[in-house]
Amino acid sequence: MELFEQLANKIKGQNKTLVFPEGEDARIQGAAIRLAADGLVKPILLGKQSLIDATAEKHQFDLSNITVIDPASYPEDKLNDMIHELIERRHGKTDTATAKKWVTDVNYFGTMLVYMNLADGMVSGATHPTGDTVRPALQIIKTAPGSSRISGAFVMQRDDDRYIFADAAINIDIDAQTMAEIAIQSAKTAKVFGIDPKVAMLSFSTKGSAKATQVDKVSEATKIAKELEPSLALDGELQFDAAFVPEVAKSKAPDSEIAGQANVFIFPDLQSGNIGYKIAQRLGGFEAVGPILQGLAKPVSDLSRGANEEDVYKVAIITAAQALEN
Repeated sequence: MELFEQLANKIKGQNKTLVFPEGEDARIQGAAIRLAADGLVKPILLGKQSLIDATAEKHQFDLSNITVIDPASYPEDKLNDMIHELIERRHGKTDTATAKKWVTDVNYFGTMLVYMNLADGMVSGATHPTGDTVRPALQIIKTAPGSSRISGAFVMQRDDDRYIFADAAINIDIDAQTMAEIAIQSAKTAKVFGIDPKVAMLSFSTKGSAKATQVDKVSEATKIAKELEPSLALDGELQFDAAFVPEVAKSKAPDSEIAGQANVFIFPDLQSGNIGYKIAQRLGGFEAVGPILQGLAKPVSDLSRGANEEDVYKVAIITAAQALEN
């Protein structure tokens, strides 16, 4: 079954609500209408009512079944509750004046809807840079228990083959603790996509075949991850061929339960992760779905500003599927 068909079947009828801070954008409106019509998601569009209406009229969109919220006209009692919750969440780091300013911003407003359980997740980034989407999420929703950072994974798929590559989007350099956390985050992401995770901690060394501080980091990350999640099928350090090719695994890592059959690949730094997924995409003919933000307590997804309506539709499906796992 095709990936998004599988995910759509998973979320259909689950009544997950997603907030879209860029409701004035035609791509967002078109995707929201499709998601609602297909019974996949209950969308909330944020923005200035007059501009949302103008976009809908221009493109002949019917938003009658879509919830639209203009933060500027949000009921005063509900807005005061939101400001109070924001101040409480920030533990004294944000004063009342700043909180009032923040909630006039659609990304902060949308993030607060998620934090207050008025929405299950958020999809933004079609017109805003990544920082405008991620910053409120880190300040308010924050990382999930056991995670100190977020990370970015790609689902690499070609025909019936499906793999997870991480981190390939967020953290430029990582220590052993962070690599271990990313491994655990990525295993959870794998399950969202119907992958039974078998996690390989990648290196240029397999089981001590090379000596270097970079190898030591991966070895230590493997140890930490196993302590954090003893039941997780995970091993390292492994070279990619040892992790992926059964014949190579037999000679390089014969005692490993992961070698030769890994489907979740954890890279030791962003440089190698980014290069790796693009080689698979461009030379291997894999479709790269992502980046998928991992490690947040509740799902927030960052669109590319070059995204089209279909991209928004698919990212929303992924976000709703992530929400099912929370």
